[in-house]
Amino acid sequence: MGEQAWLPVLSSGGPCRVLLMPWRWVPPPGHSELHTAHGRMVLRPSTCLLLKRREVAEVERALRRQREVRFRQRMERLAQRRQQLDQREQRLRDVGLNFTAFLQASAVRQERALQRAAEARAQVAEQDAEAARLHQQLAGLQQHRDRLAQRLRSLHPAASEPPLAAQFQDVRSMLAHFEALLAMRAALVQEAEAGQERLVQGWARLRGYREETLGELLCIASERAQLHACLEAAHREVLQGESCWAHAQSTATEKTLLLAQLKLAVLNLFHLATAPLKVHADTALEDTEQQMDTVSAASPLGRGTRGRSCPRMAVASGSHLQVLLCMQDLAAICAELRPRQPGPCPAATSVHHRGATEP
Repeated sequence: MGEQAWLPVLSSGGPCRVLLMPWRWVPPPGHSELHTAHGRMVLRPSTCLLLKRREVAEVERALRRQREVRFRQRMERLAQRRQQLDQREQRLRDVGLNFTAFLQASAVRQERALQRAAEARAQVAEQDAEAARLHQQLAGLQQHRDRLAQRLRSLHPAASEPPLAAQFQDVRSMLAHFEALLAMRAALVQEAEAGQERLVQGWARLRGYREETLGELLCIASERAQLHACLEAAHREVLQGESCWAHAQSTATEKTLLLAQLKLAVLNLFHLATAPLKVHADTALEDTEQQMDTVSAASPLGRGTRGRSCPRMAVASGSHLQVLLCMQDLAAICAELRPRQPGPCPAATSVHHRGATEP
């Protein structure tokens, strides 16, 4: 038991070996006796148990130290791994940012390239259109040149002929040719003067036509102004007629209301005059003149009542006097309502005739 030994142990981290240090047994106090058997020293069971417990405690301490060492190593490796992962993540983030910037730059470059391509296509289209226009203009100029050349050949046949030195052999033929050219020039000048004169005459006729047209336009404008003035006058007359018609309607309405009030007043006077006398007259409600005649006849101050004495009339003499005055006022109002009719109102005439005997 005094030698070193390795003890295999199975732990949670895997199989491992524990180094057992040599030990020396020290007897516990109070146990100095040893049992011997067959000449060998034999320990007691309690001592063996204590020894085993000590060995187990040492093994556990060794395992704990080994686990702590492994845990520290593992934590260090994890810290290194985490640091590496952080560095890798930072590199990946940088790569992602660089790639995003690259994509943005690529998109910008692509957009610029597309814009330049569109501008180039538009410029090419403009150049093609300009080239086509120039080709058409060139063709038109060539045709115009051909027409001018034909006109020149038709006007001056000598332009297409060989030079005079090769055409004429002597001076006389040359002079004759010049005389012919002078005659042709005189004819052309005369024709040009005739054309100029015709042009002047045409301009004169055009000015005459313009003056005539201007005069007609002025006449039409004056007629239009007169018609517009007539239209405005007619419009004013229509407005005046409408205002007169409205005034006549309002006046007729007022007269109608006043006539209705007069009829109502006459009806009230009729009832007031005939009620105290208990006169039963068959008079229609719409017959205002008959009602006024009835009131005048029923009055004690009227015609045919002089020299008579009636107790009822004596009692109602004051009220009938008021009725007679009201009848006179109504007759005056009727005269105002009908000023165009000759003579006084019939009711007023009857009132005056019947009221001639008033004291």
